[in-house]
Amino acid sequence: MKWVSPKSEGKMLFKSKLKWVALAGLVLSALSLFTHFLLAKHTYGIISEYHSSVTIISWRPKFKKSDLSTNNPSNRRLWAPVRRLESLHPHANPSGDYAAPEMQSTGFIFVKIRGGFHEIRNAISDVVAVSRLLNATLVIPEIQSTTRSKGISTQFKSFPYLYNEDQFIAALAKDVQIVKTLPKNLKGARRKKEIPSFKVPHGASPYYYLHHVLPMLTKHSVVELLVSSGGCLQSILPPHLVEYQKLRCRVAFHALRFREEVQNLAIKILNRLRASGQPFIAYDPGMTRDALAYYGCEELFQDVHTELIMHRRAWMIKRRLLKGNLSSDSAENYRNGLCPLMPEEVGILLRAYGYSSDTIIYISGGEVFGGLKKLIPLHAMFENVVDRTSLSSTMEWDKVYGRETNLVDEYSMTPPSANLDMRTKSWKTSGPRPRPLPPPPARPKMYNVEGWWGWVAESDNEPESTIVELRTNAHQLLWEAIDYMVSIEADAFITGFDRDGKGNPNLASLVAGHRFYQSPASRTYGLDRKEIAKLFEEIRDSLYQPNRTWITSLHKQLRRSLTDGLLEESKKSKPLSFLSFPVPECSCMVDDSTKRPVNASSSPLPHSEIPVFLGQVDQCPAWMNGPTSSQLREETEEDNEKDDSASLGLFFGLSNGNQEGEIGDASNKEEALVEDQEELEGGER
Repeated sequence: MKWVSPKSEGKMLFKSKLKWVALAGLVLSALSLFTHFLLAKHTYGIISEYHSSVTIISWRPKFKKSDLSTNNPSNRRLWAPVRRLESLHPHANPSGDYAAPEMQSTGFIFVKIRGGFHEIRNAISDVVAVSRLLNATLVIPEIQSTTRSKGISTQFKSFPYLYNEDQFIAALAKDVQIVKTLPKNLKGARRKKEIPSFKVPHGASPYYYLHHVLPMLTKHSVVELLVSSGGCLQSILPPHLVEYQKLRCRVAFHALRFREEVQNLAIKILNRLRASGQPFIAYDPGMTRDALAYYGCEELFQDVHTELIMHRRAWMIKRRLLKGNLSSDSAENYRNGLCPLMPEEVGILLRAYGYSSDTIIYISGGEVFGGLKKLIPLHAMFENVVDRTSLSSTMEWDKVYGRETNLVDEYSMTPPSANLDMRTKSWKTSGPRPRPLPPPPARPKMYNVEGWWGWVAESDNEPESTIVELRTNAHQLLWEAIDYMVSIEADAFITGFDRDGKGNPNLASLVAGHRFYQSPASRTYGLDRKEIAKLFEEIRDSLYQPNRTWITSLHKQLRRSLTDGLLEESKKSKPLSFLSFPVPECSCMVDDSTKRPVNASSSPLPHSEIPVFLGQVDQCPAWMNGPTSSQLREETEEDNEKDDSASLGLFFGLSNGNQEGEIGDASNKEEALVEDQEELEGGER
């Protein structure tokens, strides 16, 4: 038996304890790592939501004690409903003798729609009215901006990429028969191009459909309509076809609901915008490359963007999309109101009118040609300028896009290596030596990367769109859908331009039309760009230091834009797009004379004083009669005597830090008070 000393035995015991302690530490470390990864996996979504909320906190308004109630006269002037229009209400219901669609239709109408968001929306409402006119069965329209794109989700494609199919069919069940696909026999005939096809002109008349399309529809039981320029039906119809105008409204404002993923994200963005408790302005710059080229506004830019606009204008002239010369007088076009107002100018308008620097401004409308640098002056005037990207996370947009395939450029892939034997044989039989190296394979130049347009300096022809750009075009439909929903719900809406690259009303016009249908009294500024241009010419050398007379003139101009601006809109936009001004066909007037409070001086005006350009507005049904928001609040003459010195001094304080532009003496305050009282009274009579 081997003898072990007590000292050695103690060492062995100590080492054994150390081993157990180390083992326990390893086990605890493993458990800790496992728990960490498990929690990370299950809380990734929560962390993303938190990260999104942190982003929002960074732009949240700094003040929290502002008086935003309607009792504040200044807030009432900036945010309150327009009283002259409070009696108007949406009313697109069919009349009593409106018949349901006949069970036996004349045939099927299959529609292919090309274009941007506003053109698609116009076209869908028109083809539904055409189907009703011809007593035809409408096949769910095909949106080619999505079917031509590669890499987008197969879960959402064509019509369902934007809209809810089931909602669309159910909402119009009493108007038109709608099916999702053609019958098998007709589907095969369409693939073989054995069915008649019509390239419908913009604004085709009912006569065109009744005398050209209907005979072929009756003969072949199916026709194909190709719509590429927005509306395919005459905008202003004869009075006896007013039911078709109401049908257009029911389609655009009720049946066309965005799919659930798009609606959910738009609601989240709206909730984040209203989280601070203050109202916000939606601003659509309308500065697209096509629109600038169409109207000859290239000289508004003094950089590479001028050449890009000229390229696009030359392309339009070559394809006869535009009549005119390549060069144009941009300054003259601007003075005539044919060019958009720059974001800097819109910011000056809003500040001069009284909107404070912490007002939330939501940028909508997709592309702002010229890049973010064009928005820098607006950011300098308003600290809370946001858009859809700053109010949402990448994960939220991934849910909207759906599962998409990765697009890999074929030229970026490493070519497969040849077999060693084949390379050796090729070397031996390749001919006499020395042999020059073969030229490198043709590789496409990567342009349009990070806003760089390198092809301008090398070619007169613009490169073809890449597959990534085509997918981006499809994504842009979703971006504009989000902007559309947010802009409709905004407390105020203003646009820098209301025309697209074909001379037709753009997305901003559709937003204004929807707002005028849904909430006519909401503040939608229909700016007269020609008059605004005249005002800016007066202070071109001192944009940030205007005098009091100029600001007073601007106040009157913006006040008139809330009502008189609608007159200009009805004259210019409605003949091209009914949805840009769906009044009076889709509206009615509430008669509240019997319920008008005796002491309410702010009641809506009688029918005789409703703006005459609205036309003959029908009386609303009895069940719609009720007090309006202005009748629910009592005002006295003291409420109208608000102090406008703050709104005047607010803008002057922006230009410099001294007190040169501030209103300090009592006489100036009294003058400002009188001016603002006259403005309030004049704008609401």
